[in-house]
Amino acid sequence: MSQPVLVAYATKHGATMGIAAAIADELRKAGLEVEVHPVAQVQDPSDYAAVVLGSAVYIGQWRREAVSFLETHAATLAERPVWIYSSGPTGEGDPIELVQGVRIPEKVLPVVDQIKPREITVFHGELDPEELGLGEKLIIKGVKAPIGDFRDWDSIADWASSIGETLKAESA
Repeated sequence: MSQPVLVAYATKHGATMGIAAAIADELRKAGLEVEVHPVAQVQDPSDYAAVVLGSAVYIGQWRREAVSFLETHAATLAERPVWIYSSGPTGEGDPIELVQGVRIPEKVLPVVDQIKPREITVFHGELDPEELGLGEKLIIKGVKAPIGDFRDWDSIADWASSIGETLKAESA
């Protein structure tokens, strides 16, 4: 692969950045060159052979900067392999079941359909009360969201490893 793989993310308190770093580590283990950046710092995704994009989900919505990235670069992203993940649900159980099967917020679906990602998944997130503002604490209390770090590092590693295997096979 002549160009690196981009792992881009949008995070508010850092949990999604942690997932992005874990994905990048697995891709590097597969022998791929990888760059990890917040979406707001990515000027041109055409510089990358493939893209893994993730966003934190708050109150059922992706971070604004991730939506803007998708909308701005949809044509370029549609020309390369793309994988998408959301992070957010806390608590025990399958994260996709926890979000009632909604892998991507409805507002983002039209642009995601243009891009045709290889896969869309959802990972558990983290809620650290020390990181939350008063408004966020009130919302969390109101919806009774479980507090803690529920990220499943093995699941994240397995997903990223499968991406690495796919990209290595396609570049051979």
